[in-house]
Formats: sequence, structure tokens, C-alpha cells
Amino acid sequence: MLQFDVITIFPELIQQAVSYGLLGKACEQNLLAVQAHDLRAFTEDKHRRVDDQPYGGGPGMVLQVEPVVRALEEITDETKKVRKILLSPRGEVFSQVKARDFTEYEQIILICGRYEGVDARVLSYVDEELSIGDYVLAGGEFASLVTLDAVARLLPGVVGDEASLAEESHSQNLLEYPHYTRPEVFRGQKVPDVLLSGHHQQIKEWRQAQAEGLTQERRPDLWKKSR
Repeated sequence: MLQFDVITIFPELIQQAVSYGLLGKACEQNLLAVQAHDLRAFTEDKHRRVDDQPYGGGPGMVLQVEPVVRALEEITDETKKVRKILLSPRGEVFSQVKARDFTEYEQIILICGRYEGVDARVLSYVDEELSIGDYVLAGGEFASLVTLDAVARLLPGVVGDEASLAEESHSQNLLEYPHYTRPEVFRGQKVPDVLLSGHHQQIKEWRQAQAEGLTQERRPDLWKKSR
């Protein structure tokens, strides 16, 4: 079972979010464990303060190194294969490949940044910085949930039909082909004839061609990787 530990100033947000859908079912079935840790619980300040003004001046506040490191030291299970991750817009961009790599760990610790960022000395205590995209969020909580969801659904037993994982977008550096279901015709738009033919080889070839065409059009960077 993979254990996710999320260090955040909003633990309720994490715990509520993971109680729904696939994540909730995975936790109920003991395929996954998620624990949110309140960063304020690791302070020695009577006001439970976790941030302060940046040295050198500038706008905003910075998360302090001490509570973050105390949290890491307390929740890390030294008997397990652990990955410690700081969620940050400066980090390596998250990908399906990285999500699969993370399934090899037994414990993943996610640190949610906030305000102007985290004291840079925290980097000495983590394995990597991770970004979910080239944009900035108010904090790392939603980034942690994106990471958690992407990894959890790759764990055996979490997704009902695991064969569906093999053909979805980014699984082979291709975007996924289009899907259709009932009704056969909607306001003049008809389901492609090939999907109604019952000819499995032709359907497979059509889907492959669609995936390749969409990837070339929308994500030429992925198309280069797939060649």
C-alpha cells in the first residue's frame, strides 16, 4: 500500500478531497493511505506561526524552514522507500512517466508551498521540486491533489478496467483518440461509421490514426518523442 503524507496549512482541504471518487474508494479498500499534516502543529511558537518576512526585503511572506523540517523528520518512515517532494512552480514539470515512477515508492511526502514560497534551505531535506505546470497557484494544495490523483489511479486495483490506462493520453506520448457513445446521431453529428462496423482491426487502425493526428496537431512536442 502506498502512503501519501501531505504537509499543509489546510489539512481539512486535503482530507475532504480524497474522500470522494476513486481516491475515496482506494482508501476504503486499503489500496492507498492519505494523511494530511497541519504544518502549524510542528511549530514551537505559541502563536503557531509558520511564515516570516523574506531576508533582503520584498513583498509577501516565506514559509519557515524549521516547521517544515520538523514535519519531515517526524512523519518519514525510515523503514520504507520514501520520496520527499516540494511542490513548487520552479520544479520539474510533472508527467505521466513521473507518475508511474512514483508508484514504485512506499511513502510519498508532499510539501505544499504557500505565500511567496518556502525557505530555500528546505531543499536540503527533499528529493526534488515538482511543478504541475507553467503557472502559479496560491498554494501547493491543489498541486498535491493533482499529483496524488495521477499516481493513485496507476496503482493496481484502483481503476476498475486497468486496460484503459494503456490507451489514454500520454501513456505512449500520444493524445488519446476521440470517444463516442449513444445516441448515434445528435443534431446532425453522426458517430463515425467505422466505430459502428464491428470490424475490430479497422477500429484499432482508426483510433491509432486519430491519436497520431491529434498529437501532431496539438502537441508536436509529444509527437517528436513518440517517433
